[in-house]
Amino acid sequence: MFATVGKNQYEVTVLSSAADSDERREDRKHVVASELVRAAVAAVEPASAIARHVCREGHILHLPSRSYDLRRYRRVLVVGGGKAGAPMAQAIESILGEYLSTGVVNVKYGYTAPTKKIEIRQAGHPIPDEKGVAGTQKMVELLSSATADDLVIALISGGGSALMILPVEGVSLADKRRLTDALLRSGATINEINTVRKHLSRVKGGGLARTAYPAEVISLILSDVVGNPLDVIASGPTVPDTTTFLDAKRVLEAHYLWERVPASIRQHLQSGVEGQIPDTPKPGDPVFERTHNVVVASNEIACRAVMQRASELGLRTLLLSTYVEGEAREVARVLAAVAKEIVHSGNPIGRPACVVAGGETTVTVKGQGLGGRNQEIALAAGIQIDGLSEAAIAAFSTDGSDGPTNAAGAIADGTTAARARQLGLDPGQFLTNNDSHRFFAQLGDLIVTGPTNTNVNDVALILVL
Repeated sequence: MFATVGKNQYEVTVLSSAADSDERREDRKHVVASELVRAAVAAVEPASAIARHVCREGHILHLPSRSYDLRRYRRVLVVGGGKAGAPMAQAIESILGEYLSTGVVNVKYGYTAPTKKIEIRQAGHPIPDEKGVAGTQKMVELLSSATADDLVIALISGGGSALMILPVEGVSLADKRRLTDALLRSGATINEINTVRKHLSRVKGGGLARTAYPAEVISLILSDVVGNPLDVIASGPTVPDTTTFLDAKRVLEAHYLWERVPASIRQHLQSGVEGQIPDTPKPGDPVFERTHNVVVASNEIACRAVMQRASELGLRTLLLSTYVEGEAREVARVLAAVAKEIVHSGNPIGRPACVVAGGETTVTVKGQGLGGRNQEIALAAGIQIDGLSEAAIAAFSTDGSDGPTNAAGAIADGTTAARARQLGLDPGQFLTNNDSHRFFAQLGDLIVTGPTNTNVNDVALILVL
């Protein structure tokens, strides 16, 4: 079964739960999961998210807590970066109309869309490339000319850390690539990765706001970080940085990377620790007095949309958490345990049940396989619920790209392990080798959306029908 969502969606028929055969009930879990993936992605579509928070009446631009008279500004500039950047740019262009002057936004390859005044530049993610540097340099050049009579609108979304890339002097892009790859493989959390990135960048950790000062700045943020901490999302380019050079050094030490990263990175961070170079701007810095940050979409919005759609399909729903973090295969054990509990005791909710969890897990890569954190959750969960015919567990990334694969995630049910063994596949061996993508590709149980142009972390579903 190949659960496919996205632009080329097929019509979904939700089968009746009454008197279904076992085979049809198995089909239904996959069909329902596909419906719920669509609901999650649709709820955090970037253009709609911006339209819910920003509108213009004549020359007045309205946001939830304040308004701006666009006639007061010499120029209105748009900059930004992230996988949701293109539709966000389209939306703000439409809202601003003739008041928009120009802009530059970096997006991931393939995540583009047509715009008129805002230049959309495609670049590398999750490993940054020279095109990302060139686009960010153009943003900095544009903002360096800004005055107190200008209004800057920053469009920030998941992936912005890699896409808004401008290394500090003395650190090359190649050095930062090696660092990013090492951090991704180490099992470091997104918060830890961004702590290091902010101290090696000219735009992260409040650097973009510092460059734009004394212009007024509005930052529209689509959150891809658990709990929506503004200083972590895309490494906080327009907010005060609460981390220090010492914090960055400790992250590398904690993951045994300090001696393995390029010498230029160690030298820069150590200089910062010793106070030889200024740290990122902190709370109370005057550069933030004219900066207003607004979160327009988040993981919680996606999870609640899933619950609403599940209720419409006749399922009992429960939001387990939107703060899920940790090693993917360990989180999978918890999700599987909840599924077993529902089957055997009817707790914490009765059947038919849909339990939703959001957040972002990590994978400590030890094998040589191909996969992503969500596919690894599904594989590990599939092993745990082997033989539990009533249950299915799906996990997917809202941006449509789980790790370095073309899948958003995968779905496993009580038959997954048995079907794999019939094909001569050992689920445990694939898990040990971090090879979840090839495992589910052979079973036909990948969740494939293509680029969704949004990103608010991951969503996991426990279905017990």
